[in-house]
Amino acid sequence: MTASQIIDGKAIAAATRETVAAAVAEITARHGIRPGLHVVLVGDDPASKVYVGAKEKMAEKAGFVSVVHRLPAHTAESELLAVIARLNADTGVDGILVQLPLPRHVDTNRIIDAIDPAKDVDGFHLVNVGKLSAGRAALVPCTPQGCMILLRSVRTDLSGLNAVVVGRSAIVGKPLAQLLLAADCTVTIAHSRTRDLATICRGADILVAAVGRPEFVKGDWVKPGAIVIDVGINRLEDGRLVGDVDFASAATVAGAITPVPGGVGPMTIACLLRNTAIAALDRRGLPRPAALA
Repeated sequence: MTASQIIDGKAIAAATRETVAAAVAEITARHGIRPGLHVVLVGDDPASKVYVGAKEKMAEKAGFVSVVHRLPAHTAESELLAVIARLNADTGVDGILVQLPLPRHVDTNRIIDAIDPAKDVDGFHLVNVGKLSAGRAALVPCTPQGCMILLRSVRTDLSGLNAVVVGRSAIVGKPLAQLLLAADCTVTIAHSRTRDLATICRGADILVAAVGRPEFVKGDWVKPGAIVIDVGINRLEDGRLVGDVDFASAATVAGAITPVPGGVGPMTIACLLRNTAIAALDRRGLPRPAALA
């Protein structure tokens, strides 16, 4: 029997998108700017096509200029770099996102490093990574940003809490640890090879699973009353989608928990839109509305 508060990522993402849409309307009315989000999709990966289509629709609905540059899978790295250079130079483009994964013949790091950091709405450029690590204002990766919004929907003040992040990726684990540190948490980064991982997890007031293994974190790893954020999304052989946490067992112990699907996932696009609105203002030296502060 579920005892936890279920953190409704769909509802919180919808509220975030509404806030962003209101901010975009204010930006357009006050400054005559309609922020522009440009997504570059290389190849025809089915999951990427669906995801990019969702981004395009939600961006348009929120009042952005939304453009998708669809390139064939055989596109040369030099051609892709040329596209990015054009978008960097275009003053009407506020956000550039290159959909990952890229084809194997393309150097992903080289592509990310070519994006103007001020337009890097994924928050992956080394400049933004460095600023986040140094505690300076930066464009923050969308999924970690979404995790923080979900956490604060349960508890506004995270100061002093013990946070364990299971996963050390540059996309989720490491930037989320930096955000938790900035929120005055005591942070441990763990991973699948951490010794006595279960014991470390049991000490967490905030437990984040981003390790990429289905139902890896068990219910008896969860401290009673802890907030559990499940970033994972894994499709089992029977077609079911599950997270990195064994939801059934963890939900009987945790104080609050995100489901999969419907937890962290919807927050990623909402935070992408938020980043694009912020980039449109910051690039021009304009003040942020209170909703984006």
